[in-house]
Amino acid sequence: MTATLDPLQLQEMRDGWRRASVRRQVMLAMAAALLVVLMILDMTTGPSGMPLGDVARGLIAGPYGQDRMTATILWQLRMPQTVMGVLVGACLGLAGLQMQTILNNPLASPFTLGFSAAAGFGAALAILLGSAIPLPQFIAIPVCAFLATLIACGLIYLVAALRGASAEILVLGGIAVMFFFQSLQSLLQFLASPEVLQQIVFWLFGSLLKATWTSATVVAAVLIAILPFALKDIWALTTLRLGEANAASLGIGVERLRRRTFVLVAFLTAAAVSFVGTIGFVGLIAPHVARALAGEDHRFSLPVAAITGAIILIGASVVTKLISPGAVIPVGIVTAVAGVPMLFAVIVLRGKAGA
Repeated sequence: MTATLDPLQLQEMRDGWRRASVRRQVMLAMAAALLVVLMILDMTTGPSGMPLGDVARGLIAGPYGQDRMTATILWQLRMPQTVMGVLVGACLGLAGLQMQTILNNPLASPFTLGFSAAAGFGAALAILLGSAIPLPQFIAIPVCAFLATLIACGLIYLVAALRGASAEILVLGGIAVMFFFQSLQSLLQFLASPEVLQQIVFWLFGSLLKATWTSATVVAAVLIAILPFALKDIWALTTLRLGEANAASLGIGVERLRRRTFVLVAFLTAAAVSFVGTIGFVGLIAPHVARALAGEDHRFSLPVAAITGAIILIGASVVTKLISPGAVIPVGIVTAVAGVPMLFAVIVLRGKAGA
């Protein structure tokens, strides 16, 4: 005998769902507004400084405005860095949420499961080989970082194909890949000359300083290409949060979903870190913030995770410029330092929620 809900209860459920949807939309709008504010603030800060009024006039006048100095600083130096920060943060936020969902692991992220370490090895190899690679270095470094990330994905995918794409297998495979590529990074640093070692270490810190419109366009193209595939699995990922058994009972191929999402995460991570270097904690923290604000419904948590990742990275960029305007600190250092208290906050809040 099945219980039925009377019309009043059904109406209360509908009203509750509408209120929750409105609240999530408001959260999404507020996060987007905060990101815009931080982007403007990021463009006003820097070694030469720039008042808010000059930034506004420069944006309105465009890249070919009469004030050539303002146009050059704003459109050729600062805006590419700001746009790149937004794109990289969005990629890492999306990748982190998807990875934590398919692995059901709150500590999963592109950084902790080997993709960033692989990118670092690829970039370090390109820097060490230098002219031996028949490409200009500004092209060879991101290409090698991108390819190394895909190789790392291929290794984990191979393990999953041999042993099954369970969450435990993917986590163990990712950790093994992380240690493998980190050891290769250490070997290259040991073999490098002091000058080359300095370049490798600076790249591994993670920085937006070398961002250009070309590199930002490449990252944007990858993100736009990945989005339709990520949106296609929104309901499947949301269902997976209810448990693997429940998802399978509703006809979702859980292992196929994991493999497919893992490949998407690899492309997002490769695009994000290939041009700016290793940036940690963004892909780990942004998903937790997104779930706290938008819940488990991926229709809302995915865009909130992307925006939150962008907010964290642009906020870190602003902090680096405020701390040291003359010699900007690599943004990866700030995200790592700021990520520690944020991670502790997540642990405390999760502990209270479970108490």
